[in-house]
Amino acid sequence: MDKIYTIKDIAELAGVSKGTVDRVLHKRGKVSQTALEKVNEVLDQIDYQPNLMARSLKNTKIYSISVLLPDPKNDSYWQPCIDGIHEARKEFKSFNVKIEIFLFDPTSTASFVETNKMLLQTSPDAVLLVPLFYKEAIEAIENYNSLGIISSIFNNQLKSSSIKGFVGQDLFQSGRIAARLLDLLLKKGLIGIIHIDEDYENAIHMQEKEKGFRNYFESLPTDTFEIVTFKVKHPQFKSSLKEFLLANPKIAGLFVTTSKAYQVAEVTSKNIAHKVALVGYDLLENNIEYLNNKVIDFLIHQNPKRQAYLGAASLIEYFIFEKEISPEKLLPIDIVNTENAKDYFS
Repeated sequence: MDKIYTIKDIAELAGVSKGTVDRVLHKRGKVSQTALEKVNEVLDQIDYQPNLMARSLKNTKIYSISVLLPDPKNDSYWQPCIDGIHEARKEFKSFNVKIEIFLFDPTSTASFVETNKMLLQTSPDAVLLVPLFYKEAIEAIENYNSLGIISSIFNNQLKSSSIKGFVGQDLFQSGRIAARLLDLLLKKGLIGIIHIDEDYENAIHMQEKEKGFRNYFESLPTDTFEIVTFKVKHPQFKSSLKEFLLANPKIAGLFVTTSKAYQVAEVTSKNIAHKVALVGYDLLENNIEYLNNKVIDFLIHQNPKRQAYLGAASLIEYFIFEKEISPEKLLPIDIVNTENAKDYFS
């Protein structure tokens, strides 16, 4: 069996006092450069691993993590995120961590701001949030930083030195993959990019997908596709989209940049005689129904449950195990069609 080294053993091997070893291991107090090098050399030689479980059990502080995300009552895409948070909470229930979820209306910046005020009243040690509204999210994150609150984000990416970590997908590359799929399906023709409720939601993630989508076609050696962008919002969604489709009767394919592909599928299936290639996002029940009926050709799975779980777990492990949070954790971009959809629900 591998030898379990004590502080006394390490001190003897390094030729220093036990107090010096303790200060090096726990990164506290002053240690001379020579002593530091001696101790670290021994630690490398014995491949020292601290007993993190024992350390966490000795820590009596209860760490509070608040999660700020859209209410799934307004958009069912966010329900798996709550499931992911519950999964992390269950996995780490034996540790000194409290996780509280705060839900805001994804169509209202005022709701985001007011819900964030409620969150701050609980004085959390960290906040995991979906930065749906750019300006308001940046202001909230900068405020967390000024209060000594750690912040991590998932799903939508923002650039800020105050953000500890991000979990999500490469949205630009996601757009390129959607373009590749439509290229394979069509070979040529008119393609529409559909942004739904861009005024309400953070438009950055939609724009990044569009940039990747257009970048793919711009890199092709031949100019065989025409691409148009159409922005539509509720409650005029159906009538506006129908007008767009009637004004573009030669439309061959559609790329829906949100999880609402099923709403587009409903309109196209009722108002267009020919088959329109359709690529969208996420394994919502309605999306799967249109996928199985061959109205939607492909869905790109963003795995919101996994995103939320990893975001919460990274904060927990940071507090309990002193494990550094990865600045960026990018999840694989899964392509789902009728042949493999069932594998995601087994």
